[in-house]
Amino acid sequence: MRENELLEKEEIFSKVLRAGRRTYFFDVRATKAEDYYITITESKKFTEEDGSFHFKKHKIYLYKEDFAAFTEILEEMTSYVLNNKGEEVISERHQKDFKKEYFAEKTEPVLEDRTIESFTNIDFDDI
Repeated sequence: MRENELLEKEEIFSKVLRAGRRTYFFDVRATKAEDYYITITESKKFTEEDGSFHFKKHKIYLYKEDFAAFTEILEEMTSYVLNNKGEEVISERHQKDFKKEYFAEKTEPVLEDRTIESFTNIDFDDI
């Protein structure tokens, strides 16, 4: 069997999600036993100072016996994020007008005047 025929047989169904510098490839593939599984590939573009670029890829193999648990956890995680942070993207990378001060306002101030005397005295013999 030629290499192209092998690749055509291996990829049954594909979808692509382009997201900035990242691209996600979702592929249905066939095992040697002709059963199906899914691969999810993240491809991220890196640009060098000289203008050249390269891609780094990471791949997940997802088999049918794991579909239900994977889907359940993915739905739980996405719901958690959306319920706790909403759908608005707050990120330096994703918003050109992102202000770092946004997070500075939300954090507690650092106490600069701490001295050694302000800490609890611990005797290591007690540990």
